Amino acid sequence: MAAPDFHTHAHVVLPGVPAQVARARHAVTDAVGRGHPLHDEAVLLTSELATNAVLHTQSGAGGTFSVTVQATGELVRVCVEDAGSDAPPCACHSGALATGGRGLPLLEALSHRWGFERSNGVNRVWFELLLVTVPAGWVLEV
Repeated sequence: MAAPDFHTHAHVVLPGVPAQVARARHAVTDAVGRGHPLHDEAVLLTSELATNAVLHTQSGAGGTFSVTVQATGELVRVCVEDAGSDAPPCACHSGALATGGRGLPLLEALSHRWGFERSNGVNRVWFELLLVTVPAGWVLEV
């Protein structure tokens, strides 16, 4: 299978403060476009990863984080790189009344695939969204 030919690419480096999560979302919108069928999911998941970078890593202690977006008509790939943390990202499931802990489970549920890398004190968490279409007239028989 050939590598995708990404027609859109964006990379921004942002200060690790909560207000910059909105700028991360805007970077995705600018790169992908509001009309892209995967826009909403890409913005939501980017918001979760940017928030995690600010709240749970050294990015939020005076550092920075970056957002890289690549897209085709059928695939959106986003990577958020932060300044590192003591522990790896955890897709732990939170309790029903918890006020946090749903970001990575959302990533797991909505993305085609995702993962993370930790090296040289840096976390890179990425996801891919794949546009799947169903042929006209297709019916699921249960």
